[in-house]
Amino acid sequence: MKKVLLALVLLFGVQSAFSQGLPSVKIKDIKGRDVNTADLNNGGKPMIVNFWATWCKPCLKEMSAIADAYADWVDETGVKMVAVSIDDSRSSVKVKAMADANAWEWDVLLDENGDFKRAMNVANPPHVFVLDGQGNVVFQHNGYSDGSEEELIEVVRKLNAGEEIRPQ
Repeated sequence: MKKVLLALVLLFGVQSAFSQGLPSVKIKDIKGRDVNTADLNNGGKPMIVNFWATWCKPCLKEMSAIADAYADWVDETGVKMVAVSIDDSRSSVKVKAMADANAWEWDVLLDENGDFKRAMNVANPPHVFVLDGQGNVVFQHNGYSDGSEEELIEVVRKLNAGEEIRPQ
């Protein structure tokens, strides 16, 4: 009986972690403006939140792969991506230049103190979350391998089709 109760508590704990919106953390965008992460949204459409760093090679490969398809994703699904740099204050000076050089078409935020990263339980980049139109985390993955960006857009397509996304 204790095992069943423990399993239920764990199940509902995992479920509630996925069914709540983004935590409220104050960070900056690359223009130096304050951003409250709880206010991030996409007007009722799905959103991708990607934690990355300038020194992270898999992050840069993933960002490049997403950049190649991003305009098509937006046209098809209305998805919005927000890239959250976890570079510290010394290396974050490279972030704006990198975003400009790569012509990234998404919002880039700076989490120099790691507060948002900790609030989202991100250990290592890249760590990507997909949020539904109400801002609930419905999917996440950590790490990158060639083609894993396709998994993100598939989740977004399912959300747009009204399909249920089950937490992993």
